[in-house]
Amino acid sequence: MLERSTLAEAKRVVVKVGTSTLTHSTGKPNLFRIEQLAKELADLANQGKEIILVSSGAVGAGMDRLGLKERPKTIPEKQAAAAVGQGLLMHIYEKAFSEYGQVVAQVLLTREDSVNRSRYANSRNTLRTLLSHGVIPIVNENDAVAIDELKIGDNDTLSAMVANIVDADLLIILSDIDGLYTANPQTDPTATLVHELADITEEVEASAGGAGTTRGTGGMYTKIQAAKMVINSGIAMVIASGLEKDAIRRVLQGEKIGTLFLSRENRLQFRKRWLAFGSRVKGCIQVDEGCERAIVEHGSSVLPAGVIAVQGDFEEGMTVSILSASGREIARGLVNYSAADVQHIQGAHTHEIADLLGTKPYDEVIHRDNLVLLV
Repeated sequence: MLERSTLAEAKRVVVKVGTSTLTHSTGKPNLFRIEQLAKELADLANQGKEIILVSSGAVGAGMDRLGLKERPKTIPEKQAAAAVGQGLLMHIYEKAFSEYGQVVAQVLLTREDSVNRSRYANSRNTLRTLLSHGVIPIVNENDAVAIDELKIGDNDTLSAMVANIVDADLLIILSDIDGLYTANPQTDPTATLVHELADITEEVEASAGGAGTTRGTGGMYTKIQAAKMVINSGIAMVIASGLEKDAIRRVLQGEKIGTLFLSRENRLQFRKRWLAFGSRVKGCIQVDEGCERAIVEHGSSVLPAGVIAVQGDFEEGMTVSILSASGREIARGLVNYSAADVQHIQGAHTHEIADLLGTKPYDEVIHRDNLVLLV
């Protein structure tokens, strides 16, 4: 498990850089920062580290070239801006990295590349092959073709997805946010920066704001969700300000900047990593406190007796989220029954399943071998 003092040992590092770091307030590219970023990452590659860059800014670059004053609101307009901007952004990166003799490659992903297991594996093979040749992949969402149901949505989530795909040691998210605070520093003068976090509790999630709030959209909420994705896969994560000079190098030197999310010691197997963070969640199963304790403390299967509610319309074999009685997501797993069947047998004992359904293919709603803890 990586700690501050051992971050320099990270071999494979994913770096996500936000739009605020890469552009001026005018929306035009900040060439000075892009050049500094290229220099810093190329130097890390020279040290033998494997670097993947997840970059925002394509839509912004396209807006500038198209003469748009406001960010597009419709999907076709965003896709048009992204189609123009991707090439411009890669041209800037290609030129900046070539100054230091570093080869880069553009990789565009959509949600389908993580939802479909074979495409997930193919993305993994492609990225790891590029790394083996000393290339720095520059990853972005394929906004030019992605439709709503296939969109990843934000680059915090994309960077966590990429870190999982390549089995990274560390994810560094650079933003205009210094890190996680005890409260919103814009409204609470007593808020202090959290330098290190070992567990993402319900209180931590609540302090980050909701997904539907102004503060949560692309803000700390999405970063907390990204942290949940990676630390449960054994990957450490740091949130730091992209405005800090040499932030990446200083993080890797163990300097106390930003917030370090400590990883859990276990490394998920490839199949379980895809199950937890790649496959699309089709519904939710809520369990009582006794079932929650059994799952969290012993990794037990989900039995019908512990189920108290069902949400969504899923079929046998799909991925579902397992919620505690309070509504917190505690695990994900492949369900053995459809949503309608789970509703019929919820609260029942195992020996009652056949009477209720007319058949009993499984004792468990979700078997422990097909379940991944998220807490």
